[in-house]
Amino acid sequence: MGRAFEFRKARKMKRWSAMAKTFTRIGKDIVMAVKEGGPNPETNSRLRAVIQNAKAANMPKDNVERAIKKASDKDTANYKEVLFEGYAPHGVAIIVETATNNNNRTVANVRAAFNKCDGNLGTSGSVVFMFDHTCNFTVKKEDITIDMEELELELIDFDVEEVFDDEEGIIIYAPFEQFGAIQSFFEENNVEIISSGFERIPTSTTKLEGDQQADVEKLLEKLEDDDDVQNVYHSMVTE
Repeated sequence: MGRAFEFRKARKMKRWSAMAKTFTRIGKDIVMAVKEGGPNPETNSRLRAVIQNAKAANMPKDNVERAIKKASDKDTANYKEVLFEGYAPHGVAIIVETATNNNNRTVANVRAAFNKCDGNLGTSGSVVFMFDHTCNFTVKKEDITIDMEELELELIDFDVEEVFDDEEGIIIYAPFEQFGAIQSFFEENNVEIISSGFERIPTSTTKLEGDQQADVEKLLEKLEDDDDVQNVYHSMVTE
């Protein structure tokens, strides 16, 4: 298995256990999708993807419908996606993805987290090149009628990097910019997309142990606890 498989396995072991936090993140994704492309998932591919993810996270249908209705209100503020880059202690690279309706608050909170945990908030472009920006899809196994090698060949025009069988379904990783084309391919071929999304996979990793690993974990937890933070990616090996 390749880097995407190992990366996904490590993240599954991690801290996405707080259901309320997950629902909050999905709610923001719904607002941004509706503001960008309207409230009809039939004509808004980004919203379709978010609804799939909400279903995969067991978010109640009523919650999703309320979020779409609220996002459709012109008085509902949109969220802006802002990326932060920096280093944790011991040279671990970090990317923080945020969705905010108050950039000054978010900048202050992220900077404070880095400062309190002996990290360094960097400038734009300082670490993003150390991560591959990927898209991923989990699709229903029963809808795939060919074996994995044949599926990879079918997807070769989309520059797919990895395809593997997981307990959740068949998982596909590809470059970020191929998201729309792959989404359309599965929809046109009546393959159910269970969930989809984007991730940043480090091109190289740093292995730490003991107190050094704890130092980095402290910063990661502080960042992930912030309401404006959607995702945190880092280059530390997690097992």
